[in-house]
Amino acid sequence: MDVELVDVELVKEPTGHFLRFYIEKPDGVALNDLEAFHRRIMPLVERVDYDYMEVSSPGADRPLKTDADFERAKGMTVELKTYRPVNGAKRFTGELAGLVDGEIAINAPDGGELRFARKDVALVRPLIEFDEEDLRDDAPAK
Repeated sequence: MDVELVDVELVKEPTGHFLRFYIEKPDGVALNDLEAFHRRIMPLVERVDYDYMEVSSPGADRPLKTDADFERAKGMTVELKTYRPVNGAKRFTGELAGLVDGEIAINAPDGGELRFARKDVALVRPLIEFDEEDLRDDAPAK
């Protein structure tokens, strides 16, 4: 189908069990892609106990999980969260240097490099920031 299956989750929410598929394409995911994937996957999950099934695009701030994700995101500003405090903090931001010797490396705003073992990291995702100019109705598209 020319799509990448980015993630699958089965989660219990107040309204029921949701089976979610996240797909991506290099040129972006269109509504027709979501519908076609939904139709194709339905017969394959008929024995899974869920109330609702969703297929969506993971969005610009999707978590980085695979080696390829980290390679594509090199140089981007990322938010990194750890399971336990490291030097008194659990949340870090900086420019992603990539995977170095199996560790996630970011260049901190102060110029230093921080490294984290993958097993200690709960989440890494691109940091999306907006300023006043971006939020104006007449702001030029970037």
